[in-house]
Amino acid sequence: MSVALMVVDARFDLLKPVRSQMGLVLMESYWITDLPQRAWQGVAGQFGSRNELIAENEKLKTEALLLQGRLQKLAALTEQNVRLRELLNSSALVDEKVEVAELIGVDPNPFTHRILINKGERDGVFLGQPVLDARGLMGQVVELMPYTSRVLLLTDTTHSIPVQVNRNGLRAIASGTGNPERLELRHVADTADIKEGDLLVSSGMGQRFPAGYPVATVNEVIHDSGQPFAIVRAIPTAALNRSRYMLLVFSDRRTPEQRATDAAIAQEEADRKGERAPAQGAGTTGQGAPANGTPANGTPANGAPAVTPAPATQSGTPATAPAAQSASPAAAPAAPTQPRRQ
Repeated sequence: MSVALMVVDARFDLLKPVRSQMGLVLMESYWITDLPQRAWQGVAGQFGSRNELIAENEKLKTEALLLQGRLQKLAALTEQNVRLRELLNSSALVDEKVEVAELIGVDPNPFTHRILINKGERDGVFLGQPVLDARGLMGQVVELMPYTSRVLLLTDTTHSIPVQVNRNGLRAIASGTGNPERLELRHVADTADIKEGDLLVSSGMGQRFPAGYPVATVNEVIHDSGQPFAIVRAIPTAALNRSRYMLLVFSDRRTPEQRATDAAIAQEEADRKGERAPAQGAGTTGQGAPANGTPANGTPANGAPAVTPAPATQSGTPATAPAAQSASPAAAPAAPTQPRRQ
């Protein structure tokens, strides 16, 4: 019976309407059956996209922080370009190695400005290591733990940093005031060339902070004719109470004596190489014909016999060397003219 129905359906399409109606019914059942799987795929896709976006966002934040940290020295290097041209023999500035750290705690004591970061001794952090954010210097590491470190901010009353005015190179000491929005310059002469808007950068004099990083911007200069020093206040360039991510700077930790010794050794090696090259060139030239054109076997270049050295005079002074006589044609006829005058 079933075979007959199949033959009739193949020849005359009698069951085509029935197949269409059954296809509609089965399509609905397929859609309902596949609904959980499609819902799960949609939810998984949404969570996967969200995780990818979060990871990409963190990566972009880190890259932006690194690039901003490298660009901080642009203003100082541009201003110092003329002065550095006069110091061509000095060592070149080296890009420091940095590592990103995250703020995980703040000291609750209102009279101290310290923060806690998630990098410690196991990560290579060392005491006195400079810390900066995307805008400028923040402070230095003062306490080490295996996985965390404590950082003393620039605005702490116990902290000071040597700075210089980026416009003219004037040196000063910037000290913390306990106010996260203010630094003060100590013992600045009343006649010093400093004004509002000047950028203060680290001078590197204390051998603790690398030179050229922004520290603060002068916002107030008070001159008092009765006082020997002016009152200079500045606003830190770093967001000390807002930054969450910061950079740990791994600069050259050699002492000035070690750097001077290494520079002297490098200079001596360069001088030896420079002296060795001309000496080798001169030795190659001396193995050929001498300067007066006489070959090494003593026969002149024109085929004439070699001139024997003249005997010494009565005074003990040897006569003129043959090489000198042959090299100076004007001196040769001078010898026979002396008997004629006598």
